[in-house]
Amino acid sequence: MAKDGKGSRPTGRQATVRVKTARGRTVSSQRWLQRQLNDPYVVEAKKRGYRSRAAFKLLQLDDQLRFLKPGGRVVDLGAAPGGWTQVAVERVKAGKGTVIGIDITPVEPIAGATVIAKDFYDEDAPAELIALLGGPADVVLSDMAASATGETQVDHMRIMGLAETAHDFARQILKPGGTFVAKVLRGGTERTLLDLLKKDFAKVRHIKPEASRADSAEMYVVGTGFRG
Repeated sequence: MAKDGKGSRPTGRQATVRVKTARGRTVSSQRWLQRQLNDPYVVEAKKRGYRSRAAFKLLQLDDQLRFLKPGGRVVDLGAAPGGWTQVAVERVKAGKGTVIGIDITPVEPIAGATVIAKDFYDEDAPAELIALLGGPADVVLSDMAASATGETQVDHMRIMGLAETAHDFARQILKPGGTFVAKVLRGGTERTLLDLLKKDFAKVRHIKPEASRADSAEMYVVGTGFRG
């Protein structure tokens, strides 16, 4: 049972939507549109007011590991469009916990959170976020992904680079006992990141939430019990 009373899976049944061929629409874009319209997580995200279907990935990760605790301080790296930030606000309880998002792309305001338009690579970013949080973070989240190139190994290396940078950032801002969550792609080099995480965290897991599409190589690494 979800701790906030909301399930982390779609509810109800959905009629299949068929996309008609349209002038100027490629076959691939038609397939993408049909998949989106028939994706139960897309439908449920709209129903609940989440900004992306990715919100359910975080809901499912937290239902399993319960790292988003009431009163917690959370940083969401690469927050746009805001789905993970929304879930973090729900789970740490707005008014008790603190949620700060950061993204180089401006994000529409999210009730209960502060989202700053800034590159987390900037040298002063960690200090600014700690100041906004009122202290070190309990959780650092990263659902960041670079734009796909279509080259599997290139895409893998780019997302792993983001995850490793997010880990370096988390080491600066997490409190002892804290949690780090980051998206990765299977492809060979994720083992290097796992080995790094094992030095910093008491337990490291590799998880593919149900909301991740079956044909996607994405997974999430979760480090708990930051050693500080």
